[in-house]
Amino acid sequence: MSATLRFTRKCWDSFLKNGGHDATIFPRATVVQAVPGRIEMKVPIEKHNLNRVGTLHGGAIASLVDSVGSLSLSTHGLYYTGVSVDMHQTFAKASGTVGDEVLAVGTVESLGRSLAYTRVELQHPTTRALLAWGSHTKFVGKVWRAKENVKFSEDGETVVEGSID
Repeated sequence: MSATLRFTRKCWDSFLKNGGHDATIFPRATVVQAVPGRIEMKVPIEKHNLNRVGTLHGGAIASLVDSVGSLSLSTHGLYYTGVSVDMHQTFAKASGTVGDEVLAVGTVESLGRSLAYTRVELQHPTTRALLAWGSHTKFVGKVWRAKENVKFSEDGETVVEGSID
């Protein structure tokens, strides 16, 4: 397993162990792939994620844009992922119901000293049909000093500075 995937899973575990919103809304979401600048998560849809017509609620999609966009920054070795400045979502198709799963793909579009820009796509897990997408801007000015941060090799396979454990 690559260092990027191990570290990103560690960061996701910290989101869940916090016991906050992510643990309540997406407790069974899993990081399935992570390379520098890109993450894929499988997200099972549960009853509490539904709107009144029985499909994935727009608020749940917005939460995924927030959480997956944030977590995509971990693929660059950031343990803390800053604070949200701006988010937008577009809903293209009904995104499933209880028992279905969506694939959330997060990419880091730009990462600077103060701001980071991410894009998140929700895709059908088999066909990869685009269900929804969003953009997420984060203030990251204070995250660079965290002692938990690591630096990866260019391919993300190994840690070259810091420690995952």
